[in-house]
Amino acid sequence: MLPAILGTKIGMTHLFNEDGKMVPVTVIQAGPVYVTQIKTAETDGYSAVQVGFGDAKEKSLTWPKFGHLKKSGVGKNLRTLKEIRVDDTNEFELGQEITADIFEEGEKIVVTGTSKGRGFAGGVKRYHFSGQHMTHGYMTHRRPLSNGATGPQRVFKGSRRPGHMGHETVSQKGLKVVKVDAERNLILVSGSVAGPNGGLVIIKKGGK
Repeated sequence: MLPAILGTKIGMTHLFNEDGKMVPVTVIQAGPVYVTQIKTAETDGYSAVQVGFGDAKEKSLTWPKFGHLKKSGVGKNLRTLKEIRVDDTNEFELGQEITADIFEEGEKIVVTGTSKGRGFAGGVKRYHFSGQHMTHGYMTHRRPLSNGATGPQRVFKGSRRPGHMGHETVSQKGLKVVKVDAERNLILVSGSVAGPNGGLVIIKKGGK
């Protein structure tokens, strides 16, 4: 069984459990994905399965990608290709379709996505620094102050300064599958998931 699947974040909603408690959930369109390449320890040095997800126009594919998909026998133009490590590749075959039913309700998972980009941000927004005085004629309320030590005459690497915020790979742990709709390939995940609606996510089995 494939230990992970690709999907698209649709949005957030909520459900009510048996005790009447409201549970916030994220709806993910999980799959279907198609096996486009099988890598083994004998030929590649490790065992993995490459899967493709999402429809793409033929004109959007490069020639190498178009030939790779044609060789796999999938019969579809797929937008995203990802490798997933597996222990045994014997149960997989080229062109095989894998859907959301590989997950079960209550199963612990880890969801990886790309966080929203916030552009250039200051220290208050980026690192939650405290603002400065708001009264007595103080003119710059959110400006960073000292640049660091004066002895070395440089700014140390890793200093928390203004800069690019967001657009980073974030793995959200401690999540679980609340509900699986195998007919529509939908998975409802407890809590929030990094990224905008429509963003690509990877759902992996396991976690805390």
